Amino acid sequence: MNRTSLLLWLAALSFLPALGFYMVGEEGSYTIIALEMWHSKTWLLQTIYGENLYRPPLITWLMLPITALTGWAHVLVALRIVTVAATLGMAAWLYWLSRRLFADKAFALFAALSLLSLADLLLYRGWLSYTDPLFGFFIFGAIACLWVACTERHKGWLALSVLMIGCALLTKVFTAYIFYATALLVLFWQRPHRAFLLSPAALLILGSSLIVPYIWFASLPQLNGQSGSMTNEILRKLSAQDGMAYLQRLFTYPLETLMWLAPAPLLAGYLSLRKRVQQESMPAHFQTACWIVALSILPYWLAPQGAIRYLVPVYPLIALVSARLIWRSGATGQQLALRWFAGIIAVKWLFVLVLFPYYQSHYRGENYVKTAHQLHQKTAGYPLYANDVRSIGLNIVGQLDLDRLPQPPIYTPPADWDNGFLLTGEATHQGSQFVEKIVVAKDEMYLFCRGAACLSVAHP
Repeated sequence: MNRTSLLLWLAALSFLPALGFYMVGEEGSYTIIALEMWHSKTWLLQTIYGENLYRPPLITWLMLPITALTGWAHVLVALRIVTVAATLGMAAWLYWLSRRLFADKAFALFAALSLLSLADLLLYRGWLSYTDPLFGFFIFGAIACLWVACTERHKGWLALSVLMIGCALLTKVFTAYIFYATALLVLFWQRPHRAFLLSPAALLILGSSLIVPYIWFASLPQLNGQSGSMTNEILRKLSAQDGMAYLQRLFTYPLETLMWLAPAPLLAGYLSLRKRVQQESMPAHFQTACWIVALSILPYWLAPQGAIRYLVPVYPLIALVSARLIWRSGATGQQLALRWFAGIIAVKWLFVLVLFPYYQSHYRGENYVKTAHQLHQKTAGYPLYANDVRSIGLNIVGQLDLDRLPQPPIYTPPADWDNGFLLTGEATHQGSQFVEKIVVAKDEMYLFCRGAACLSVAHP
């Protein structure tokens, strides 16, 4: 086993310890969504506290078979398994694409390692049970299949790309089609691909890409609700900020992106500035990757609001461009990169085995679970409601839902509720009796009661 393969295995295996972490960020929301879908048997809708989120549910569908093995008490593990599989799947897509384009197994392995060594993906995004890695897996898979379809004039890969982009829509939002259209535009601009893409069979296949969104939105019980919600979410990201803040963002966004995606892009830039990169042997493929990356990043750079996670679908192409520049710098550049990759993988193992477990046991994570256990004991036997959609509330309620199994999940209270407890982020609640203030890692929550539940607190 060569050094690149060994580091790939070490990077991939480093995701396993993260499966057992306590809830992080807003992971509690996905736990709640999964449990509510399973309990209500409403397979087309994602809900939190019984309220429709107007988001597609593919990540939850994929998690359901895994819970048959893990059990519902370990639903968070099942969700993270989907995320980790998607992350490793992106690396597999990149290996496959690189080998098809450049016909070099050693480089394909190096490119996959460059992807798994991106700081944001390796240390955080690649295991966190959000939709971004799965969204990226399907979008990049669609782009990779589209690219290979054009280079090999293969209608089967083109059909698979259409299927993959449909799955991306069912994972998160229809910006998936913008990424796909960007890649399609870059490939169409190249004369060798144009004849294939304009062939009747290819046009028919590309036209069929509209079937999935049509069927999906037509099948939802609330017409236009989800598509409208997706559109509004995109428009919110385009809402204007303070002019000075926007100018500051235009300057800081590239720097922050490079920091989060270190080390491969930084090494590639360094080697390029030092003029160590030799002339590209496959310039057409390299330029195609550069154009897709540039045009995909540009809208997020120019948008008034955004986050690094929105670029996950092009992480593999960023890794491909960076890896190619490093690879063309020769053995010295490649060895330098492998040392940096080994270093960040070592940091990842330290992170998952020592640093993050310490953080969770001393600051955020374990205290969510302990708080949920205490609330479960205090409220047992009475209805329990919640309406706190902050990360602290979602994580505690997500754990409460697990503690209360096989009871139904926790929902928002009905307007006329007259008995039970309410967990909320608001310090007052009209018509309810205050029970206690809960402080977790400097965040505050409040427990209120009504009816007989108040007597149980007064006279335990």
